[in-house]
Amino acid sequence: MRSFTRSARRFALAALLLISPVLHAGEPLRIAAAADLRYALDDIIELFGEAHPEINIQVVYGSSGRMTTQIINGAPYDMFFSADIAFSERLQDEGLAATEPAVYALGRIVLWSNTLDATELTLEDLTSDSIRRIAIAQPTHAPYGQRAREALESAGVWDVVQGKLVFGENIAHAAQMAESGAAQVGIIALSLARFPGLAQHGHHLIDDSLHQPLTQSFVVTRRGGDKPEALVFAEFMATEAAHAIMTRYGFVIPEESP
Repeated sequence: MRSFTRSARRFALAALLLISPVLHAGEPLRIAAAADLRYALDDIIELFGEAHPEINIQVVYGSSGRMTTQIINGAPYDMFFSADIAFSERLQDEGLAATEPAVYALGRIVLWSNTLDATELTLEDLTSDSIRRIAIAQPTHAPYGQRAREALESAGVWDVVQGKLVFGENIAHAAQMAESGAAQVGIIALSLARFPGLAQHGHHLIDDSLHQPLTQSFVVTRRGGDKPEALVFAEFMATEAAHAIMTRYGFVIPEESP
């Protein structure tokens, strides 16, 4: 994983601000964001809007892999918030990022159910015949789905439960499947399990030693590089106010390198 310190990020953002000093009045800032951010980022944008009412932000949520492909194919996003830094790095390698990937949080996965007491569940319990459907995000393009697979493999139950799995297009879709009853249990993002609509049911936090880290990062895209509002929002993500919201939804804020 590439490191990107706060001082380096601020230098890069300041340099871009010098290049593009004028706000694009009336033109929205378009953000593509991983689905695990659906509630946390909405709250951050709402708070940001109180200080910057002149900046109109439009967000589309989805899987990090799908959105990476869309941006490579020309989708008009000014910022990209990925659930796995590898996707941000891919945009940088493709010459489609105006800034280096900035790590904004570490994500966690949990067991959650609308009908069972998930606080008492373990990954090993998913092999029970009484559990017939388990929702996870599609591992091929959704980082949270890939981490769910890694955890199931580490627990030694992947081969047993594979036939029970139902796949969501992204982690929010997987959570919706568990909430609706289409699956009895979901392996979903802690950030979604903390949302009031889902938090009325308990969850079991999966040991993060069972999977690779969910190192989440964002970039300002090449398209957004001439938009000062993108850089202003990028700086806001590093504030204590933004961190407080992320923490409330269960994200871990990594310590900055000196």
